[in-house]
Amino acid sequence: MRRLKVIIVLLLITVIASTLYLVFAPATAFSEKSKSFVIEEGQNNKEELVNLLSEKKIIKYVWAFGLLGNQFNLWNKIKSGKYEIKKNDNLLTIVRMIRNNKQVQVKLIINKFRTNEEFARLIGKSFSTDSISALGFFSNNDSLSAYNIDSNNLASIIIPNTYTFYWGTSLRKIMNRLKSESDQFWQENNRVEKAKSLGYTPKEIITIASIVEEETNKEEDKGKIASVYINRLQKGMNLGADPTIKFALKNFALKRILFQHLSVESPYNTYKKKGLPPGPICTPSVSTIDAVINTPTTSYIYFVAKADFSGYSNFSSNFAEHSQYAKQYQQALNIYLSKKQSEQK
Repeated sequence: MRRLKVIIVLLLITVIASTLYLVFAPATAFSEKSKSFVIEEGQNNKEELVNLLSEKKIIKYVWAFGLLGNQFNLWNKIKSGKYEIKKNDNLLTIVRMIRNNKQVQVKLIINKFRTNEEFARLIGKSFSTDSISALGFFSNNDSLSAYNIDSNNLASIIIPNTYTFYWGTSLRKIMNRLKSESDQFWQENNRVEKAKSLGYTPKEIITIASIVEEETNKEEDKGKIASVYINRLQKGMNLGADPTIKFALKNFALKRILFQHLSVESPYNTYKKKGLPPGPICTPSVSTIDAVINTPTTSYIYFVAKADFSGYSNFSSNFAEHSQYAKQYQQALNIYLSKKQSEQK
């Protein structure tokens, strides 16, 4: 009898030890640092989830996962989305992660994009929403009306930054967040008041800033270039901005705007159309936006790249002076191109 009790106790200890091992020992079946998987709509049940983890060879002891899931009432808590399991996670950690809906967080890094298509591709690479669906949303003025924009000025409510979301976040929620961040941005540092003092709305400032963004990466010149365009607008002149021609042609690799390019029929052809184009031609950086709303008061009407190819510009208040600077730059450019051609022969 005593011997039987000892055997039973040993069996109990063995069962308990085995259970603890299964629950707390590393349960991953992969060698990488981590592995992600997606629970699609319709896979939020025990059979589908167990099969998914088994087929993708994510965890060992799938049967034990099923038993532990029963104990934690996991099957009624499964949410579709993207999850990540780290190497050597145990079954308890995995069950709790799925039960508590701790999905993969995605960093949406927005630097500069020029077209709605570019932004749609970025969304498609980062989230469960595919790029085609995203572009459809961005092209639908009814969808965008909730944000007081249309398909021409999507970029006017997007401030370049890094935003964190869950992979399965809906496009509507992503847009809500971006709009909220944009609104907060404009409330800071008296930006709205500064825009009003210049006579423009935040959307119009973003449009001006987008042109400045494409004109230069020299911080010292951004405010002065902005003053040129604002002065032209105030005088009723055409903006005559080369970057808007590139946007109209959807050819951003153009190095020089030629006379033939200026005939393009487009509301973005600021050589032919007065006033601002229908919307931004890119998402300008915060520094460029601030350079526009803090633009210095100048009498500049023209600017052209300096002949030393430093990336800076010469600014002029009259056409005669501008012509001299433009001639210097053209001569220097011709010499440079001629030398480059000789070197290639």
